[in-house]
Amino acid sequence: MNKEKVLRNKIEKYLLVPILFSLILVAMCVGIYFIDINAFIVAATATGIFIVCEGVVFLITQKRIMPVMMGFAMEQGQIQRELLKKLAVPYAVLDDDGKILWGNDEFVNLVGDGSRKRIRKNISAFFPVIGTDTLPKEEPVSLRLTLNGSIFDSLIKKVSFDEVLASDEDADISPRGEHLFAFYLFDVTELNMYKREIEENKLVAGLLYIDNYEEVMENTEEMRHSLVEALVDRRISMYFSTIDAIGKKTEKDKYLFVFRQKYLNQLKDTKFAILDEVKSINVGNEIPITLSIGIGADAADFSTAYENARTAIGLALGRGGDQAVIRYGDKISYFGGKSSGTEKSTRVKARVKAQAFSELLTDKENVLIMGHKRPDADAFGSAVGVYRLVKTLGKNANIVLDEATAAIENIVSTFRDNAMYGGEMIISREQAIASVNDKTLVVVVDVNKPSMTECEELLSLGKTVVVFDHHRQAEERIENATLSYIEPYASSACEMVAEMLQYIDEKVKIKPAEADAMYAGIVIDTNGFLTKTGVRTFEAASYLRRNGADVVRVRKMFREDMNSFKAVAEGVMNAEIFMTAFALSKVNPDSQAPTVLGAKVANELLDVEGIRASFVATKVADTVYLSARSVDDVNVQVIMEKIGGGGHANVAGAQIKDATVDEVLTSVKDLLKEMYHDGDL
Repeated sequence: MNKEKVLRNKIEKYLLVPILFSLILVAMCVGIYFIDINAFIVAATATGIFIVCEGVVFLITQKRIMPVMMGFAMEQGQIQRELLKKLAVPYAVLDDDGKILWGNDEFVNLVGDGSRKRIRKNISAFFPVIGTDTLPKEEPVSLRLTLNGSIFDSLIKKVSFDEVLASDEDADISPRGEHLFAFYLFDVTELNMYKREIEENKLVAGLLYIDNYEEVMENTEEMRHSLVEALVDRRISMYFSTIDAIGKKTEKDKYLFVFRQKYLNQLKDTKFAILDEVKSINVGNEIPITLSIGIGADAADFSTAYENARTAIGLALGRGGDQAVIRYGDKISYFGGKSSGTEKSTRVKARVKAQAFSELLTDKENVLIMGHKRPDADAFGSAVGVYRLVKTLGKNANIVLDEATAAIENIVSTFRDNAMYGGEMIISREQAIASVNDKTLVVVVDVNKPSMTECEELLSLGKTVVVFDHHRQAEERIENATLSYIEPYASSACEMVAEMLQYIDEKVKIKPAEADAMYAGIVIDTNGFLTKTGVRTFEAASYLRRNGADVVRVRKMFREDMNSFKAVAEGVMNAEIFMTAFALSKVNPDSQAPTVLGAKVANELLDVEGIRASFVATKVADTVYLSARSVDDVNVQVIMEKIGGGGHANVAGAQIKDATVDEVLTSVKDLLKEMYHDGDL
């Protein structure tokens, strides 16, 4: 009734406008009176007649036209309300507390099963995720909701109460606040179903490689070669059939396969069972067969999916093989990788990389060599080996090292105190950055993570970057490397560099001090030739011995004082046996090399009967350094990766910031229990 009264007043004011204009005519007549009396009489007469006629018209119009205009106006308002009530989109009005004040027919049918009494509740009774804290302050809020198996996209908008059009007689609008909330629901169930079908039917590219084909065949009787191949082909074909895949053998040890994306979760759930199935083949082959799988999924087109698959297979091989890697868009997932892999007997790769490296040096003027932060003997020893290789080829070389930790202080001092090398062999980060130009080649050794390098800035400043490393690759890696030689099967970076030195066209003459440094790197990374050693490891050590490496000198470099020796003993004494197979301990080092003591304790714990892996934590400043070692089939590299670290299958570690030692060890325990439950240990 209030709106009707307001509307009537507006119409009456509109009808009175001509009468108000009559006042202007009267004023004009007064002005004419002072000019000409005769003209005034004519004008006044005409004005009087106009006013009388306008008054008559107003009275007649008000009685006849007003009801018609009021009816029309109210009819339009009724139409608007009826349209809102019959709107095909579920719509409701909420108060400040989320109580439903009114809903159109679609909302009533959806939420209240056709009964308006059933919607007289708080919106949270139907959609629990909506609370008072969910309602928008200013900007509209969008939420994904579900109701009775249907999926809805909702929109909640805050509106002023004065702007809300009054509803019909069914409305119960009596808000306690100054604002209301408009609530819209859009059914996207069918749309989501079609989207899901499109996603599930996307083509996924996969590459499957046999890691150790040559090694398996070399260790199998020739007459059984065809049988081994047939069994492997059969297992792989049967596996492809379970996911409705089309597979093609492209080479004797390589396969390309294509399948629909909806089967990807099936592969994840079974953790790529084909990896273990193929390893179980035994028809006279002395070496278990291992596979690497790379899958590219969630790509806009198949060519992109194939490129993603190539990236994934490269990661799988770079991490040692015997695993599957999925690149799903920008995300990368790893499966398998339990075994430490099989050592490659062929040295073709080392020869090719050595020749490629010498070619890259042709047009370079200087070479900057760096390892990882807080370098160990392997990082510095391999840098020394590359230094000698570069110098042999007639190029200037420098090793980037800011500070020599206690772990390598004795080795570094051998070169700094030697007049033969002077002060030009080892330079600081600042000197390295200042010396970079277009003719500079940057070599990274014993690390493939940019954030872990001694001077990360050099990777972007140098036009040409080369990587020599033996650690398994992770998602973070040096992307702009012109030459990358990553061999996870190698015991150490020093072993890799020692092999390369033997394949350079010019004969390399290694000096005794350099041979000692490289030999020390192998000794430390293999724990005295006890861990991750193969035929090539001993061959590299023999090469260094022939070039003047002295075992006694190397041993003296790593002798420790009594306090450090006691610290190792204390770490062993404080060890806790977890799940009967894992040893965990913590140490408090009082030295510049926090990881060295932890690594020593971890190695010592492996000598305890029944221990499959050891984990030792130590804290320096705000960082906890975790060392992990194993002697059995436990892949500590996979375990460390889950907490942000990495390394080898048997030697790995991690650095955790802003945490306590106890918190880190607790997280390791939780992770071990989880992986054991999932069958990953």
